[in-house]
Amino acid sequence: MKVVQPLFFEDFEEGQVYETDSRTLGEEEIIAFGQRYAPLPYHTDPVAARETRFGTLIAPGYQTAAVTFGLFARTGALTTSGMGSPGVDSLRWKLPVRAGDTLRVLAHVIEVSPARGARGHDAVRIRYDTYNQRDEIVMTLTSLHFVRRRAALEQEGPNNG
Repeated sequence: MKVVQPLFFEDFEEGQVYETDSRTLGEEEIIAFGQRYAPLPYHTDPVAARETRFGTLIAPGYQTAAVTFGLFARTGALTTSGMGSPGVDSLRWKLPVRAGDTLRVLAHVIEVSPARGARGHDAVRIRYDTYNQRDEIVMTLTSLHFVRRRAALEQEGPNNG
């Protein structure tokens, strides 16, 4: 299911799956990210990359992670209710992402946890499976997101949130 409006804690249920739009990574984008954040030959130099075990230019893994979350963020699911994340539980790169690969994400709701106590946070744990255009999983990432309840937003009012 593709999200078109913001979701709140009450809207999430274990077992739900959200699909994102897709995005193609170009060579220039991979090189620019690599030069800035992962200056290794297989991320920055198409000629030198031919001599590596990958045989071609590949996207840095953290670029794949950033694209993954960017695709999910663009669904609008957490636009209003998102309150940050305490971190990533697991992250695995399964296959290299090459220039020209088109990525899409299936976001699986694997846990919905109400706050424990007045100062706690309602949370949703999501496993992101990132696929290429051949429907191969290139990356999996699981993280916890703090998510606001609809009632909490209504109590805050339009100018207080």
